[in-house]
Amino acid sequence: MLVAVLGVLLAFLGFIRIVEELGEGELANLDEWLLPLLRVPGHPHIPIGPAWLIEAAQDITTLGGRTMLIAVTVFAIGYLALEGKHGAMWLVAIAAGGGGLLSTIMKQLFGRDRPDVVPHLVAVTSSSFPSGHSMLAAIVYLTLGALLARFAARRRTRVYMLTVALFVTLVVGSSRVYLGVHYPTDVLAGWCAGLVWALICWLAARYLQKRGAVEKPGRG
Repeated sequence: MLVAVLGVLLAFLGFIRIVEELGEGELANLDEWLLPLLRVPGHPHIPIGPAWLIEAAQDITTLGGRTMLIAVTVFAIGYLALEGKHGAMWLVAIAAGGGGLLSTIMKQLFGRDRPDVVPHLVAVTSSSFPSGHSMLAAIVYLTLGALLARFAARRRTRVYMLTVALFVTLVVGSSRVYLGVHYPTDVLAGWCAGLVWALICWLAARYLQKRGAVEKPGRG
């Protein structure tokens, strides 16, 4: 629990630090310098790496899209309902829904323009900061991973869930930078905000399990 609380504090401070540095313009210059490094010199519309990598990045980035995340959340809720874990089911629904609302509010609040130093390789319409895909991926996958791990009886199952959640969150955020639709700081801020939310939800699940409002590991 202490590690989780420390993680919340560090991630929150990291987000605040990024916001402060962007306000001073220091990180903005670094963002604009880094993005062109991911493109072939002289051909800014062509990303570095093998030809299949761009298709892979486009496929991976959809894992952080709203449609995919809603589907994943619904599947997780359905699983918990079938297992008779109704307290856990409502907790997952509230955590995912609340996290999605938080992401929308934050993007509207900051309203940073999308990168214009390289061409975008996928269509985008919303503002840039924080990265919605990165934040929502962290919110949904890390929240689900943390919460479902609380309901798993075996340690190896909990480790597996958390590892998969972390991996998916990292590759989704990285794909946004590779595709040129987000600055690196957009993604870092999204990860920080999503991690804060996921850890808070994990702490809430732990507290509610002790109170008996949410099922404990192994209970049907």
